Amino acid sequence: MNAQPSISVQQLRAFEPLASLSDERLGELVRFCHDESVPSGGDPFSRPELAGQTVYLLSGELRLSHPDGTVEVIVGGCETAQRPLPKDLAQRARARAITDVEMLRIDAHLLDVMLTWDQLSVQASAQPPSAGHTDWRTLAGAIPLERLVSGVFSRLPPANIDALLRRFERLPCRAGEVVLREGDEGDYYYLIESGRCEVRRRVGGADLSIAELKAGDAFGEEALVSGGPRNATVLMRTDGILLRLGKADFVELLREPLLRRLARADAERRVAAGAVWLDVRFPAEFRHDRLPGAINVPLNEIRNAIGLLDAQKEYVVYCQSGRRSSAAAFILSQHGYRAAWLEGGLYAACIH
Repeated sequence: MNAQPSISVQQLRAFEPLASLSDERLGELVRFCHDESVPSGGDPFSRPELAGQTVYLLSGELRLSHPDGTVEVIVGGCETAQRPLPKDLAQRARARAITDVEMLRIDAHLLDVMLTWDQLSVQASAQPPSAGHTDWRTLAGAIPLERLVSGVFSRLPPANIDALLRRFERLPCRAGEVVLREGDEGDYYYLIESGRCEVRRRVGGADLSIAELKAGDAFGEEALVSGGPRNATVLMRTDGILLRLGKADFVELLREPLLRRLARADAERRVAAGAVWLDVRFPAEFRHDRLPGAINVPLNEIRNAIGLLDAQKEYVVYCQSGRRSSAAAFILSQHGYRAAWLEGGLYAACIH
């Protein structure tokens, strides 16, 4: 049997290397921990759910019989139990529960990603304090754990993570302050550390509110990816703090490593293998010359499709020239979707 454990941040801090994590990160990690109960006499490592997991002995006694005839007993709460059980323990020894045993398991990949970010955050936060200084170890709200393991930041090379944390600027903002305006040139990528923002777009001479953004959300990437002007105005709904990254740093550290482009032949092979064409043009354009089997989600609606599109599918995003599709593919990638864009768009395909 396994379930969400009633374990506290303080209890997690007793284990290595979890003790190095901030309280904010440990508070997030609690939600990803699971209990495993093993009755006396049982073999805990016969359970398939332990594959790919980091496992700690919470309570009880575990007997390990080694091939050389030696026997080792691990007791929950002892110094040895403060470290995770060796990943190859099942291959090195025969394990049996002497008493009823409680174990804690955490996805090993998730934990490794969290520890990598934490160690790099320590370095980035060690720079001399200033008004714009950010203590990244405490900012679980700005970059939630879910984004680290399945969003835009999950696929960054570690060297880019270190540079990214050092180059973000911290920007306190007041309620009502306009952060960026529709029609302006793109200059920064923004990440909300705290507070809420409102997204407005001018339609038929009137300003319409089209979205509200919260801590952990990002904005400003569309103009930076496509090279076009800002397509909406963003203003602060509340007081808050934004983290911003300049255009050159965004292109170097985020756009280039994460934005997958495909030539037409490669894109068609991906679709033949099960990927889905995603047309991000306006419906009138889509009706005129869509690709076979394509679905239509205009770029201005792409954020509303987050959570509605099938996260198990791969998407090959296209438009007329590649501008809109590259922006849409990046937005989808930020939210953990597997998305690439058709290089050159339909126009390039027509002239070859």
